[in-house]
Amino acid sequence: MSSLQSTDERLNRLRESVVQAPIIWKGEYAYFIHPLSDGVPRQSGEMLGEARDIVMEMVDWEDIDLILGIEAMGIPLAACISIATGIPLVIGRKRPYELPGEVTVDQSTGYSKGAIFINDVKPNERVFVVDDVISTGGTLRAVLTAVEKAGAIIQDVIAVFEKNNIVSELVADTGWPIRSLVRVSMDGDQVVLLD
Repeated sequence: MSSLQSTDERLNRLRESVVQAPIIWKGEYAYFIHPLSDGVPRQSGEMLGEARDIVMEMVDWEDIDLILGIEAMGIPLAACISIATGIPLVIGRKRPYELPGEVTVDQSTGYSKGAIFINDVKPNERVFVVDDVISTGGTLRAVLTAVEKAGAIIQDVIAVFEKNNIVSELVADTGWPIRSLVRVSMDGDQVVLLD
């Protein structure tokens, strides 16, 4: 982690980058396209590194046994964090492997429905979950339910982007320790910062 730049400077660059992101529509759902949430436009190593550094400063890594990244765009950040911490990584996948102990949970988002499959999460492991965007909370709720179903402990959860204050609703409803780096809402074709 670079000590030359403050967390506030990194967060400000991340916030500015999402305000500048292109917007597409899927039906009536406005969707921003950002390198950290979509892999396009092209993701620079610097941007990914800054997101990693912000998260690294937010978490007590002594309390984490396992990192769980959510497919697809939670994977790059989860992998960077795993390399930086030396903590093992698993991925919440959208397809089954049918391995012993696999946990399946139905999930739905603002624009899709499906299932999430969690493998190799053991009872009493303290799990850190990282994702790119929390829009409706459907995917995250499914993943965290699967982690609990596997008998593990949800120690900390961080998403890069959060839409419409959904984290406070999820925390109030579940008590899960969920945070985000940047809170936004959509106003037509505009991303509006909430922080």
